[in-house]
Amino acid sequence: MADKQKELVRIDKMDRKILEYLQKDGSLTNQQLADKVGLSPSPCLRRVRALEEGGIIVRTVTILDHKKLGLALTAIILIGMDSHTPERFAAFEEQVGEYPEVQECYLITGQSADYMLKVVVPDMDHYHHFLLNHITRIPGVSGVHSSFVLRRVIDNTTLPLGYLS
Repeated sequence: MADKQKELVRIDKMDRKILEYLQKDGSLTNQQLADKVGLSPSPCLRRVRALEEGGIIVRTVTILDHKKLGLALTAIILIGMDSHTPERFAAFEEQVGEYPEVQECYLITGQSADYMLKVVVPDMDHYHHFLLNHITRIPGVSGVHSSFVLRRVIDNTTLPLGYLS
């Protein structure tokens, strides 16, 4: 199943500068952003809107401190599937998309698993319940391997824009 390759959107040095600031602080006002990148507000806003319309800026989010909210356990789950059909994968992906505990889901290669999930829950009891009552009940799941995060060494949401010309 090949995805359509998305057309790359060309950005210039100023766009890259705008994106670097917005990745670090998406709450900047247009005036603050314009001041930081050295533009007047109107051209800055036009550029941001063009980046949004071009699909470069997908959404703006607020990152929460999970531990302060009582979500102290992060698990990485490797999941094997019993068959490798588009229908089986689509059904799995639709089901895990309904679980707010799942922060990330990747279809992967190079492992003895088909999917890798990042799951955040309050504690081991909640994880056990989530695993047994949700993940293992999804049709097609044939194997589960869990690892638990001891410490976040790098937790970065910014993309490396230095590679762009």
